[in-house]
Amino acid sequence: MSAGYVDVRHLAPGAAGAAGALEVFGMAAWAEAARSGRLGLMEAVAVACADQHGLRPMTPPGSVLPSGLGASGPAASPSGPDGPDGDSAVLAFARQFSVDVASLTAAQRSAFVDHLGGRAATVTAQIFVMDFVPRVGAAIAALSALTTLGAPGAPEGPAGPVAPDAGSGEVPLWDALTAFARVVPGLGSLDPVTTELIRLRGARQHRCRLCTSLRSRPALVAGAGEEVFDAIDDYENSDFTPARKAALAFTDAMVWTPARIDGPAARLAGLLPPAACVEVVFDITRNALNKIAVALEADAAHVADGVEIYDLDARGDPVYGLALD
Repeated sequence: MSAGYVDVRHLAPGAAGAAGALEVFGMAAWAEAARSGRLGLMEAVAVACADQHGLRPMTPPGSVLPSGLGASGPAASPSGPDGPDGDSAVLAFARQFSVDVASLTAAQRSAFVDHLGGRAATVTAQIFVMDFVPRVGAAIAALSALTTLGAPGAPEGPAGPVAPDAGSGEVPLWDALTAFARVVPGLGSLDPVTTELIRLRGARQHRCRLCTSLRSRPALVAGAGEEVFDAIDDYENSDFTPARKAALAFTDAMVWTPARIDGPAARLAGLLPPAACVEVVFDITRNALNKIAVALEADAAHVADGVEIYDLDARGDPVYGLALD
């Protein structure tokens, strides 16, 4: 897996744009690492994250590799511009980020931020890319093995947008992540209650304070309430439909056991069409962007008590503090 391209056209032609956006932010993460002189360190981060779960690590695309770099393999030269001592703090942070972001210690966070200073947020975003894109690849591969719609090498349907050359600096990393977050809500194969259940399940696994305090207005309008949302924590014994239970089990697998996702994938694919399964994958990924805020303790809720209603505007950006009526 190089920059992060995941071909979903054989499963969900309508999701090609989201897959293209994923590719762009993968390229942008590597381009940012190259510009900052930390390409070797980011290769080591990619290996560290993937090794926690038995996944195949991302590798940089040729467009960002200086002449000769990469011949010795990823992680062969992990040191960045500030030397290997600080790199060890970044790698420790990345490993814990990948295993359980909510369990990052104050000491790990402090060492990471002290080393990177004003670059800490951007490097955390790069770590998210190295951590989560291999999970997406494993999930799509498991779903692909179950479908009769074709093989990844022989896609049908529209090709989707061509990813800009992030290696040339056209797409800053934060812009690329925002573009992905905006395109996913438009996929439209899942109902709003299922989408919100997936979001809240991931939020509770990552223990994001902001995300767990939010409630989707479309889901509330569709009839969901706190009794429904409270059942998320023990969903297998809830009154949820089999498809919703399968979507939540798949969420857990992507968060905790992404290399052992075949069983949850088969369960999901047996209850939802391929396009909806792909949307589940991208919903989980979009929601997991909260790991960046959680890692840096920047996930404070907007409300001190209770919950806050939100919706997405026409661009796919969240609008907070709404009323239900």
